[in-house]
Amino acid sequence: MRIVSICPSNTEIVAYLGQTDMLVGVDNYSDYPVQVKQLPKLGPDLSIDMEKVANLKPDLVLASLSVPGMEKNIEGLKETGLPYIILNANHLYEIADDIRKIAEAIGIEEEGNKKADEFLKEIEGFRKKAQRIDHKPSLYWEWWPKPIFTPGKSNWLTEISELAGASNIFESEAEASVQTDWDDVRKRNPDHICMVWVGVKEEKMNPDLLKKRPGWMEMEAVKNNRIHVLEESLFCRPSPRLLDGLKKLESVLKKGRQA
Repeated sequence: MRIVSICPSNTEIVAYLGQTDMLVGVDNYSDYPVQVKQLPKLGPDLSIDMEKVANLKPDLVLASLSVPGMEKNIEGLKETGLPYIILNANHLYEIADDIRKIAEAIGIEEEGNKKADEFLKEIEGFRKKAQRIDHKPSLYWEWWPKPIFTPGKSNWLTEISELAGASNIFESEAEASVQTDWDDVRKRNPDHICMVWVGVKEEKMNPDLLKKRPGWMEMEAVKNNRIHVLEESLFCRPSPRLLDGLKKLESVLKKGRQA
C-alpha cells in the first residue's frame, strides 16, 4: 500500500505500527523516524501541494486537523478525489484510537489493536507512579509567545503534566488551546515554565526573553531558574512519541525536586 502523510504525528503513528516502508511522501515537518527524511516533501503541513500528492498516486492519504488551518488540506483532498482519513486527537486515549484507525485502514487491524493496547498500558504505568508523588508542581506550557497560546484542559499536555506528577496552570480552561497574555500567566505563578514553541527548534528559543516580560522576574519559575526549553517534536504532536516527552518531563521535574 502507498501511503502519504501530511502531518508529522500521522507519520509517527505509521512508524509506531512498523509500517514506515509504506510511506511514499510526507509533509515538510515530518522528521521522524530518520528514514522519512529521504521521502518526497509535499509542503508545510498548513500548505500541502495537492498536485504533488496526487502525482504520488497514493492508496491512502493521512490528513489531520491537529493545527488550526489544516482544514484547507481537507478541501484540497476532496477536490483531488484521493482516498483519505482525518485524525484529530486532543487526548491520549484518542491517540490510541488513531493507532487503531490507521491500522484498520492499511489492513493490519490485529497489530494495531496490540500496539494501541501497549500504548495505553504504558500510560497506566505512568499514572500509577504519579499517584505516589506528594508534591505536584504547577507547569506553564508555552506553545507560542506573542500572542500567547497554551494548552487547556482538553489537551494531551494537561494529561502529560498529570502523568508526570504535576499540573497544568491552565487546566481550569476548557479549551484545547487557550489564547491569553503575559499578565495572566504571571498571576498564575507556575513552579516551572516549559517552552515548546510549535514549529521552532529548541536551539532557536531563548529563555532569557521571558525574563524581560513585565513582572516575570518575580515568578517562582523564573526566580528558581526553572525555565525549560524542550523539544516541541516530543510535546506538540499527538502521536505515541508523547510518551518519550513524558519521560523527559519526569526527569526534568525530578531534578527540580532534588534542587
